[in-house]
Amino acid sequence: MAENRRLLTNFLFCSGVFTLTLWNNIKPSDENEFIANYSSSLLEDHYDYETKSLPLSHTKRLQFASADNKINHPSWDVEQNTSDSLVLSNIPEDGISDLIQLLSKFNKTSGLKNLALNNITTSWGNFTRILQIVWHTSTEYFSIFKVKLMSHINKQHFNYDGTSLKAVIITNVSIEVFYFSQDDLYSIFSEMNITALTISDSKMIHMLCPSKPSQFRFLNFSNNDLTDMVFQGCNNLDLLETLILQRNQLKKLSKVSSMTSKMKSLKHLDISRNLLYYDENENYCHWVGTLAKLNLSSNKLTDSVFGCLPINVQILDLQNNQIRTVPKDITELKALKELNIAFNRLTELPGCSHFRGLELLNIEENSILTPSSDFFHSCQNIRELRGGHNPFQCSCELRDFVNFEKKSGGRLVGWPESYVCEYPDGLKGIQLKDFQLSELSCNTTLLLVVALVVTVVVVAVTSFLCIYFDIMWYLKMMWQWTQTKRRVRKSHPEDLQSILQFHAFISYSERDSLWVKNHLIPNLEKEDGSVQICLHERNFIPGKSIVENIINCIEKSHKSIFVLSPNFVQSEWCHYELYFAHHKLFSESSNSLILILLEPIPQYLIPARYHKLKALMAKRTYLEWPKEKSKHGLFWANLKATINSNLPISAKVVVETD
Repeated sequence: MAENRRLLTNFLFCSGVFTLTLWNNIKPSDENEFIANYSSSLLEDHYDYETKSLPLSHTKRLQFASADNKINHPSWDVEQNTSDSLVLSNIPEDGISDLIQLLSKFNKTSGLKNLALNNITTSWGNFTRILQIVWHTSTEYFSIFKVKLMSHINKQHFNYDGTSLKAVIITNVSIEVFYFSQDDLYSIFSEMNITALTISDSKMIHMLCPSKPSQFRFLNFSNNDLTDMVFQGCNNLDLLETLILQRNQLKKLSKVSSMTSKMKSLKHLDISRNLLYYDENENYCHWVGTLAKLNLSSNKLTDSVFGCLPINVQILDLQNNQIRTVPKDITELKALKELNIAFNRLTELPGCSHFRGLELLNIEENSILTPSSDFFHSCQNIRELRGGHNPFQCSCELRDFVNFEKKSGGRLVGWPESYVCEYPDGLKGIQLKDFQLSELSCNTTLLLVVALVVTVVVVAVTSFLCIYFDIMWYLKMMWQWTQTKRRVRKSHPEDLQSILQFHAFISYSERDSLWVKNHLIPNLEKEDGSVQICLHERNFIPGKSIVENIINCIEKSHKSIFVLSPNFVQSEWCHYELYFAHHKLFSESSNSLILILLEPIPQYLIPARYHKLKALMAKRTYLEWPKEKSKHGLFWANLKATINSNLPISAKVVVETD
């Protein structure tokens, strides 16, 4: 404002006819901004001058605001004026004649380049007359802001020849009549042979196609009521490069694409903030091949829109639609460099397999949880990514996203403030830069390798233990024990009720049978019958299996005597008998095992599966057969005492061989 205060001088006419604002060396970029600034500029300090002393001949911009319905003042010599810009404001219907009289003073040599009318009320006839007057002056840019048309609209003759105009801007038009010919109104504008035309905020429902090849390069019909029928089949807009139709009533995207197919030079199309949708089952889209910038934001477009896009588009704006995902089977947009899909419903970060040249991507304010699998592989050319304000699920997939930022050197816009975990609840609110997971928990290959190694180790260790301790053999024995017990229960339930019948069950190797038959049995089975044994040939039940007979004998014997020797540990049947006896020892909590060491057994001769024998020999007292005859008597006495301890009944000794 200090700058404007230096450049701006306000003059208040003493007669009170109008206020004149003089601008020196100011070139406004926009007439709307200039008008908005005008009211505040009038509040600045001003100085009173006599009208005759106004230095109008050196003023760059003049602005008049009518105070008493008069706009033309005799003291202003237009012919001597060198101002290139003029703004006339607040002109009612009865002041239009003064306006026309003032504008009629300008001609091709007057030097006026920019003319703006603000807040005027007039008839359609006077409106076209003002246009016609300005058309044949030196004015190049003519703007009309807030105009009210009061009278009947009819066809007006208009001479378009010899104009200096390049652009006409008409905004906020209010028509107070309701019945008129649309052609009479719109033909005035469609036939203009100028470069740029803007008609906005005017509730315009249609625009005619020029009747001959047009000079239009820029058309802005934003914030009106135009429908899909506008410019359909129009062949006379070959030079048009920019078309703005935002905030209208456009609905079918396929029709809009058909509209552009005849605009051979069209590069920029803005059809945002309409009601556009695309049904892929309807007509195919026919876009002009020159279209490079397309704004489709704030419509009703879904995923299907990717089947209706110009193939050569470079800048595409799809924000604020209803897109959930980028389909995999769309046509590749090789020329696309900027893509805006913010404020949609995407659930994952899309890849760039169909946009290989993409440099700028905006996916803010979606529902993205994780990036897609091919994003980091296919989006190598991304220079700038806006992905913040999404409900990120902090999982292994996001580690690559975080690493992408670390490697990209600032390509993520808004990092780290806009990138926050939403799920799971335990991590909610944590910035992605602070989220960490171990390599093992996220690297599937590494996890599989570790799991495989652990599995192999467990299997190997288990196999080794099974082999070393002969686990399978013990499982087999357990199965046989269980099956035999079950058969006994079913076929001979009376056996379960039997009392103990034998003093002892003797287990020995066939190679040691000579000692058993010549020494052990004779010394235990004496005439007094103090100890009874049973031989297998007289006590085994024919028809039963050996295992079943062994189990029965062990269960019906108070003691089990094992004659240990190197031959014993090499006998499979001896191993069975030891296992069953040991099982009885623990299941019945009895002290029924008697170990006789006939010959010393070196540890290296004992197989691994005889670990129970090793344990028994290490923990239990055993009787060792003495080599000296003088000690035999003591041996037999100890053995008999052990057998007869706590015996409730007499028993027989069963002898089993392998």
